[in-house]
Amino acid sequence: MLETIASHLDSIAALAPTWGFVFIFVFMAIESSFIPFPSEVVMIPAGFLAARGELAMAPVPAVALAIAIGIAGSLLGAYVNYYLALWVGRPFLEKYGKYFFIKPEPLAKACEIFNRYGAATTFVCRLIPVIRQLISLPAGISRMNLASFTLFTGLGAGIWTAILAFVGYAIGRSTANITYLELITRGKAMASANLPLVIAAAVVLTVGYFFVHKFLKKRLG
Repeated sequence: MLETIASHLDSIAALAPTWGFVFIFVFMAIESSFIPFPSEVVMIPAGFLAARGELAMAPVPAVALAIAIGIAGSLLGAYVNYYLALWVGRPFLEKYGKYFFIKPEPLAKACEIFNRYGAATTFVCRLIPVIRQLISLPAGISRMNLASFTLFTGLGAGIWTAILAFVGYAIGRSTANITYLELITRGKAMASANLPLVIAAAVVLTVGYFFVHKFLKKRLG
């Protein structure tokens, strides 16, 4: 899939000064929904183009706005999954999900993780491939509080979106000539190399959040 998408990025990049931020929003919304689409082909080139001054503004504001718009798109896609699951329920998704690119095994795994570890998994799992998009489904099935869902999803999506954008930005600032396939391949490897540390930090933050929440609830309750 990467090769196919990368082959079209030259044409898309030519429109970046005018439509770049719109593309980021739309493609990140698709990536965050049930449609299989890699975020690496969106945010890494976004950071790269921002570094080259090809997103209609100076590099630093451009990459910051690209991250913000990427988060907004991710939230929209997550809402699609959330409300789809809330409306149709798990039995429907298990039976007909394959027609929406939702396979039974990953769905069952996402539901198992959510049921075992609770709502905060919508934060941590946004950093884990495959489960990243699907974790919104058990949140919808369980009717998770929408404000909490938005907060945890936004934080997780924000970290991942920022990592990819900054990787692309770093490559754009340090590399003269590179094809988009090379850019995505190199950027994906850089992001993956640091992902275990990011996930570990996210888990620590989540555990800390629950301890503090439990302590304050006990003191104020």
